[in-house]
Amino acid sequence: MSNEPKKHWKAKLHEIIYEADTREGKLFDVILLFVIIASIVIVMLESVDSFASKYHGLLNIAEWVITILFTLEYIFRIITVKNPIKYIFSFYGIVDLLSTIPKYLSFFLTGSSSLVALRALRLMRVFRILKLTRYIGEYTNFVRALKRSKAKISVFLSFVLILCIILGTIMYLVESDQDSGFTSIPRSVYWAIVTLTTVGYGDIAPATALGQFIASLIMVMGYGIIAIPTGIVSSEMTKKEKKKIPKNTKVCANCNEDHHADNATFCHKCGHKL
Repeated sequence: MSNEPKKHWKAKLHEIIYEADTREGKLFDVILLFVIIASIVIVMLESVDSFASKYHGLLNIAEWVITILFTLEYIFRIITVKNPIKYIFSFYGIVDLLSTIPKYLSFFLTGSSSLVALRALRLMRVFRILKLTRYIGEYTNFVRALKRSKAKISVFLSFVLILCIILGTIMYLVESDQDSGFTSIPRSVYWAIVTLTTVGYGDIAPATALGQFIASLIMVMGYGIIAIPTGIVSSEMTKKEKKKIPKNTKVCANCNEDHHADNATFCHKCGHKL
């Protein structure tokens, strides 16, 4: 009898932290999203020397508050699952840890600039909160469209890479005698990629009439090539789904498995009751 309240407390906390089927779970995810965004804004503001020197104390306090909140959340995630080790060494578990420890490491490391990259990892935690979008299905549709399109996109990218190598080699042969920057084939391939993607840094430019003519063709070709991946993914997204998109956000407390069917009461991986 004495263990029953503890079980209920852990189950309730697990439901709030890991799932979004309840009002409390949705509220937790929304609050967590705002905290993550606030932490990223603080990281960006600290990189501005004039702002950081003027509001150093305020930024430091805000960072400590966010760090403590992330620490509590990390601890709660550990104690509410039956297999903490699996969560700790999971992808999101490692991201959660790395996004929490930078402020604590500042006590031992003199330079804080090296910890900015770790703090920026907090933005990756947004992907966990995207489970909320299952209620409208758009995120799931997009991911499935990308998965179905990966073969076509891989072939397309391979074709573009081969095309850039060929065009870069041609431009090297045409422009190598000119002082226009085409000093090697790899550098010419770099120019072809920049031109084909319509970025156009301008650090390398053809000097001969033939080179400029080829460059013009590549630029026009680039507009069509950029649109192809978008068309592939869009085509997959417009196809009607034969399988209903699940809206269930329940996460198994035993193995941390998610993506269960809407009416599932047991985990499809370990059989634990959801």
